[in-house]
Amino acid sequence: IEIYSLHVDCKVTSRFAHTVITSRIVNRANESREATFEVKIPKTAFITNFSMSVDGEVYPGIIKEKAAAQNKYDTAVSQGQSAGLVKITDRKLEQFHVSVSIAASSKVTFELTYEELLKRQLRKYELLIKVQPKQLVKHFTIDVHIFEPQGIRFLETDSTFLTNELTEALTKVQNETKAHIVFKPTLDQQKKNSELDETLLNGDFVVRYDVKREATAGDIQIVNGYFVHYFAPQEMPVLPKNVIFVIDRSGSMTGRKIEQTRDALLKILQDLRPEDHFGFITFNNKVVEWKSSLLPATQENVASAAALVQTLTARGGTDIDGALLAAVGVLDKAQQLPERSVSMIILLTDGQPTSGERRVEVIQENVQKAINGKYALFCLGFGFDVSYKFLEKMALSNGGVARRIYENADAALQLQGFYQEVATPILMQIEMQYPENSIEGLTKNNFKLLFEGSEIIVSGKISNELDLLPVEIKAQSHMSNLTLKEEANVKEKEQVFQNQRYIFGNFIERLWAYLTIQQLLEEAISAQEEDQKALEAQALDLSLRYSFVTPLTSMVVTKPQQQEELANKPTEAG
Repeated sequence: IEIYSLHVDCKVTSRFAHTVITSRIVNRANESREATFEVKIPKTAFITNFSMSVDGEVYPGIIKEKAAAQNKYDTAVSQGQSAGLVKITDRKLEQFHVSVSIAASSKVTFELTYEELLKRQLRKYELLIKVQPKQLVKHFTIDVHIFEPQGIRFLETDSTFLTNELTEALTKVQNETKAHIVFKPTLDQQKKNSELDETLLNGDFVVRYDVKREATAGDIQIVNGYFVHYFAPQEMPVLPKNVIFVIDRSGSMTGRKIEQTRDALLKILQDLRPEDHFGFITFNNKVVEWKSSLLPATQENVASAAALVQTLTARGGTDIDGALLAAVGVLDKAQQLPERSVSMIILLTDGQPTSGERRVEVIQENVQKAINGKYALFCLGFGFDVSYKFLEKMALSNGGVARRIYENADAALQLQGFYQEVATPILMQIEMQYPENSIEGLTKNNFKLLFEGSEIIVSGKISNELDLLPVEIKAQSHMSNLTLKEEANVKEKEQVFQNQRYIFGNFIERLWAYLTIQQLLEEAISAQEEDQKALEAQALDLSLRYSFVTPLTSMVVTKPQQQEELANKPTEAG
């Protein structure tokens, strides 16, 4: 079985990435063989299309409501046919895998399309393409087009497998608003050495970039009546933060996990700013407060906390409820904090609650009642013994996010990386306002916090014939209350994309649908049951209308022998 052509074609238009992977395979044997298509795609992406053509006959994947597809599929499984096609493989990727039997000297072409909105983190966007052909490929190409009307500020490519020889196969052409990157290694360049037919192509191919920004109320783009508004202000002073680290030191954290936690915390302590205040709570079945109040992050206090971190050992049970309520208590009675500052709790745990209150619904309720919208709660789940669902619901109900920390060699870096994302809040209580009677289907437009290096994105549909789209942003910064205003000329904005050849025309509408689905699903996690159903029904409707494989839909793939397989979207919470 030979993969004679593998083509990754990616078009990024204003952060929205549309990727098509095409693999052409021939069976050179004189009997039928299994041809396999296995690719890894970013977890943040939604598959939108898949097809295979065997001997000229095309077998498309069809996207249906998950429940309906699952019933039909379970019947097939009970008759001994095969399992699902997509599974999570690591912290950034999931794997799509399908195989089909093809006759001697027959050919098969697999084509998979997926879309994602690139998220700005730490001042850059990252487009990740996983390269793992597992054999030499005669025609191998990665072709990336980027068009950013705001202008490209910087652009770099990076790869875990590039040798000097392979670097020669990489070309980059760039002007003010466009970039074109092609990676096209010959068979010889792909080889590990000239004797063996082993491939060097195994790892990540990454494009990182950022766009230029004017110091205004962000950037508005409009196509076919849909708009997207990007807001990432420059040069803002950082808000002081009051942060309590709540660290699990129960028995299951023993060994490598507690060591990695110690390493990460020592580095994080060094990153605290002098105007920050901080505290530590460690817990097993007992909850221990390092100091009864928050302390300013002076050199002495940081050194004293570092000494405590060095002595962290793990044993005993897990009282998550007691620990979080103690953290809220410390913030509630904190004095002399800067008037404009951001208070947050960062919980790190690797297990289920086993001491104190054990019922997760009761813990969620207690914590939400205690926090009462005053502080942001971030939950980090270490490994796979945590109830991620529980942590995610608790974080989203309290203005934060949850993140799984994978038990790899780089766990300490994952912890530090997460801290860096939330270490520099620059705005609070951000309201993005648009003319109410002229906009439909507006995505989330109120945000508690904006962190340095990230970006706020709002999208919607302009409902009547507006000539000018006025925008007003209100927010609190370190020094003052801000009001920023901007007006977008609809006709002029529409013109920007008219002459761009390689852009699929309705990309802002698809971006709007992608963002709306993501937000509805996130909202559903922390909603009451009846609201949850309504939110999911809306998300399902959009997933079907725009043909996205989301946690609510399935793609049914039919093979030549009438076998059916399902591609579902896995979630971190399982």
